Amino acid sequence: MQNDAATADGRGGLGTVRNAVVLLELLSRGPAYQQLTDLAERSGLSVPTVHRLLRSLVLADLVEQDPRSSRYGLGPELTRLSHQYLARLPILGALAPYLVQLRDQVGSTVHVEVLVRGQVVYIDRVDGDDLGLYRDAHRVHPALATAGGRILTARADAEAWKAAWKLASPQDQQEADREQATWARASHLVTNGSDPTAPREVAVPVMDGHGRAVAALAANLPASADAAQTEAMADYLRLAAAAAGRTLAHG
Repeated sequence: MQNDAATADGRGGLGTVRNAVVLLELLSRGPAYQQLTDLAERSGLSVPTVHRLLRSLVLADLVEQDPRSSRYGLGPELTRLSHQYLARLPILGALAPYLVQLRDQVGSTVHVEVLVRGQVVYIDRVDGDDLGLYRDAHRVHPALATAGGRILTARADAEAWKAAWKLASPQDQQEADREQATWARASHLVTNGSDPTAPREVAVPVMDGHGRAVAALAANLPASADAAQTEAMADYLRLAAAAAGRTLAHG
């Protein structure tokens, strides 16, 4: 018999919020629309509890229900909230003056990345001529599969490292175990990526006034780039990251 032991807070307000977050996380994975009973099984919550939470989330437009199948998916209000959040994010304001010039200097697409619950989220981008079939408007990847994610995760706390490690492929887990200390000291990192259709990436950390890596600044790396070209691109990225870091320190 299922119970609502997914959180230790029982029926309290905090437990309700945590259970709602669990459902939103589950809805972000797999099919766009999912069955009530499947969500209950995967969350460890009872069907009545899941149904009650989903009804509340639907009323808030955080979740929507397909009228034909009665299945549930993420709602449009999440888009508005995410844009509101990004509009207020200091790192984007600090980097904005440099991104177009940086794209022109490195000659390829430039990304701004942050670490969220074991994944790297690409929160801004200035497109270069290199995109072609690689164009991907919204990117979320396991952090340890990307250069930016590795450089951020290696500088994060133990809980963030553990979350990223759990989401990584076995190959990336093995490499992370070997290279964590090296990644934490690196001024830049390069990854080829496990997806053969994705571009290579070179990334540097963006540090705030307290010495924390709050974002990664990355650029798509041409397949033909040699060591000298890669280092030159990393230098441009470091200059922009340092300028943004000074802005954050005085903000």
